[in-house]
Amino acid sequence: MPARASSDTALRLTQKEADRICARHELLFSAKPGGARATFAWRDLTDLDLSNRNLADADFTGAVLEGCRLVGARLDHAIFFGADLQGADLSEASLRRADLRGACMRGADLTGADLFEADLREGSIAAVDAEKGLRVLQPTRRVGEAHGVILAGANLERSKLSGVTAVRADFTDAVLKDAKMVRANLKQCSMQGCDLSGADLSGADLSGADLRDAVMVGAIIHQCITTGARMDGMLSDSPAGRDVAHMPYEQMIRDHALWCESQGRDGAPSSFDGADLRALNTIKGFDLTALSAKGAVFYGLDMEGVQLQGAHLEGADLRHCNLRRADLRGARLNRARLSGADMRDAQLGPLLLGHDRVMPCDLTSAALKGADLRGADLRQALMIRADLSRADLSGAQVRPSDLVGAQTHGTKGLPKAC
Repeated sequence: MPARASSDTALRLTQKEADRICARHELLFSAKPGGARATFAWRDLTDLDLSNRNLADADFTGAVLEGCRLVGARLDHAIFFGADLQGADLSEASLRRADLRGACMRGADLTGADLFEADLREGSIAAVDAEKGLRVLQPTRRVGEAHGVILAGANLERSKLSGVTAVRADFTDAVLKDAKMVRANLKQCSMQGCDLSGADLSGADLSGADLRDAVMVGAIIHQCITTGARMDGMLSDSPAGRDVAHMPYEQMIRDHALWCESQGRDGAPSSFDGADLRALNTIKGFDLTALSAKGAVFYGLDMEGVQLQGAHLEGADLRHCNLRRADLRGARLNRARLSGADMRDAQLGPLLLGHDRVMPCDLTSAALKGADLRGADLRQALMIRADLSRADLSGAQVRPSDLVGAQTHGTKGLPKAC
């Protein structure tokens, strides 16, 4: 059983005292005189505000951080072994390779946090006892180490979660690629749209979990319990739609590209509606103008520089695709799934059809959560009710665009006037 210090025994710090420790830690990182590593071990920081502080490598062993604000803080390699983070706000914080073993995160908010290779496994803290030698410290008011924790959109790639108890936790749209979740208790978790590709879920309990639209490609699910779990739209190693093995997709793609390049003289146009194209691995640089691939699965494909002007991609699954410098002018991408896609410098502006006629790129109701749109051209794009949560639009050309009803929580680089 993981443990933490009691707020009754931990030394209480004031905001002023905590700020002083943080300032000295930041001096250390900037190689200035007077610096010292921040040590908050066994301290009570309840309700203090440490937002946006650089506390990388800081020691929070056994600390009480209930209700503490650490929004946007840099906490890479920090030690939170056995710490109490109940109700703490760590949204958008960087916790890369942080040690969170045995930490209590009940009700904590880690929305959009970066927990790459973080260690969230079980852990216990023992104290020297005159009679018993070592005595495991028992927690106070602990219900579950990660009950109800919010990890929506968080990066947990290659993190260690084996044996963790996270009943009813929110992992919506989180990245859990190659995460170790052996025997984890994930009952009734919200994992909708979660990327679990390559994750080890051996013996994990996903009873009643919401796995709709989750990605389970390459996941290890030996003895995994999924009783009552919702799995509509879940993407696994099994073919989704028409399998590439049943149709000559590779030749069809090349025929369509030749048809485009020869302006219709050679090759032939092809339809890929409802097709599973993942086995192609790459269509990098292909000219696929006016391609019809409604509801097709492109997940993870290398599509860098592909030409898809005026393409019909309604409802297509383009999650985690490499669409860097792709030409999608005038493409119909309404309801398309583009979460986590690399769309840097992509062209998503209008397609000129004549001297006075243009066709805008239609992204109505498209999911672009966490997409990288830096430097993209989105002029005149229709993004009505599109989900741009945590997407990065730094340097992108957005105006004029229709963003009526769009979700922009955590979106970076969006002009204020939009």
